[in-house]
Amino acid sequence: MWKYVARRTVEMIPILIVISVLTFLFIHFIPGDPARLVAGKDATLEDVENVRHEMGLDKPILKQYVDYMKNLVTGELGTSLTTGLPVIDMFKTRFMPSLQLTFLSMFWATLMGLAIGVFSAINKNKWPDYFGMVTAVSGISIPGFWLGLLLIQLFSVQLGLFPTGGLDGFSSYILPSLTLGAGIMSMIARFTRSSMLETLQADYIRTGRAKGLKERSVIVTHALRNSLISVVTVAGLQFGFLLGGSVVVETVFSFPGMGRLLIDSIAFRDYPVIQSALLLFALEFILVNLAVDVLYTVLNPKIQLDS
Repeated sequence: MWKYVARRTVEMIPILIVISVLTFLFIHFIPGDPARLVAGKDATLEDVENVRHEMGLDKPILKQYVDYMKNLVTGELGTSLTTGLPVIDMFKTRFMPSLQLTFLSMFWATLMGLAIGVFSAINKNKWPDYFGMVTAVSGISIPGFWLGLLLIQLFSVQLGLFPTGGLDGFSSYILPSLTLGAGIMSMIARFTRSSMLETLQADYIRTGRAKGLKERSVIVTHALRNSLISVVTVAGLQFGFLLGGSVVVETVFSFPGMGRLLIDSIAFRDYPVIQSALLLFALEFILVNLAVDVLYTVLNPKIQLDS
């Protein structure tokens, strides 16, 4: 397994280089002049050109990219154009809240998704099944920003149970995590139901029941465990998308995380922050997929990753 992990780690390098090129070109071709934003709206043309020279934006774009990669290799992510702070220091304060929000969202989404999926499967075509699938379809159909505003109006404004935004203790994570995890919960519930229905028709399940195994043992120990591989695949992919989805949710809840930082940086054309944040999101997505592949062997030791 470790050989496989090492090989996948080496394979990340060209992928990250391609992503760095695409993000570098993308943010340099979006409309707006960062030198003008930094110099201020009352700055003269000469002032703007001086700022552009100081920022290195008057160099050929290939030279700018090479300088960026040289700094990146040494761990130097640059300095924010808007705050003047090192980008790495800004990430230190924003990354952990986003990561905690993502894990909390994934935790309850997985728990609820598995519960709804299993309960629907063992009650196929009965009212619990219909109720579970209506809940799942609702969760994936409602846009995140609308659900977030609805939760703020109900639980913050009307009931006063949770803060409307910002970060002030664990209660600040509740509504954003519910908003962020709703779609993932729906996906996991639907895949769990489908996978469980297929597994429950397998011969070894019928054999287990014929031998007198308790129904709970058949469902939890045998059927659910073998259904988890496809569910883990979906959950892993969705976990990667959670990192991107946090951009919208953090904006709705004014949550001081990486998503909000990225939105603010795009508004002010803060190149160093945008480039590093997008690269970090890509790295997280790749690492999550690697973790999912490794998790396969835990659920089913017969799977050989190296092959």
